[in-house]
Order: sequence, then C-alpha cells, then structure tokens
Amino acid sequence: MSMRTEISILTNRKEIRKSGEMMGWQDILKKKPKSARSKAVERAKAKGLRTVNDPQALRDDPKKSHHVMAFEGKKAKYIKFGQKGVKTNQTAGQRRAFKSRHAKNIKRGKMSAAYWADKVKWSPSKTKEKKNKKWRKGS
Repeated sequence: MSMRTEISILTNRKEIRKSGEMMGWQDILKKKPKSARSKAVERAKAKGLRTVNDPQALRDDPKKSHHVMAFEGKKAKYIKFGQKGVKTNQTAGQRRAFKSRHAKNIKRGKMSAAYWADKVKWSPSKTKEKKNKKWRKGS
C-alpha cells in the first residue's frame, strides 16, 4: 500500500472530539493507545468495582458473595468468588482445612478465585475462634 492510499484511508476515518470538532488523520496518529491496565480499570468500573485487584462484596448475585477484577502482567480477568450465606472461617481448624484443600489453586496467584477467597474470606485476622483447632462441620 502506498503512502497516498494510507493517507486517504486515514482521512476517510474521522473521529469526533469531545468538543464536537472532527479529528484529522494527524490527530488520529498522535493518539496514544490505552494501556492494558487502563482498559482493565474501565472494565472494572463497568462491573461496579472501584479499581483492579480490589475485592468487593457482591449484592446482585444469588450464589457468590464477592467479586474482583484481577490484573496481573497484561491480563485482566473478572472473578466471582465465595459462597453466599455460608459461615466461613469460624475456627482455626476450619481455616487450615480450607487452605490444605485449595493449596494448589491458591498458588496459581491473583488469577484464581481460590487466591481471592483465601485473602478475603479466610484471613487469620477474621477467624472467630483462634484457639479452637477442631474443624466444625457445617459451619
């Protein structure tokens, strides 16, 4: 493709600026592409989140309790996690059982639901009975 055809193609494509005036092909070439992080932040805001890697309680979903827009490297992923209406992290034994059961998925990092559940719902500071080493079934 020659330079003339490229310019004519670019001049045919016109974008409207916020002020209402048309952008020329030179302005289009100057326009910087958005970074992966800024695209992820836009997606997060569209889902009702404040920003990326910041989990929040989820009110609309009947099954899941939290959601997050996970961002690592140049990849972003929307993740829902945590069972709604279930008592978690009641005893130290229950927390230990969860961590051993999901250890493989927790190691996968920010792009897995188990990582966020471990961080948000199963942190040691949120354990109700810290000295109780028994695992309470159904709690």
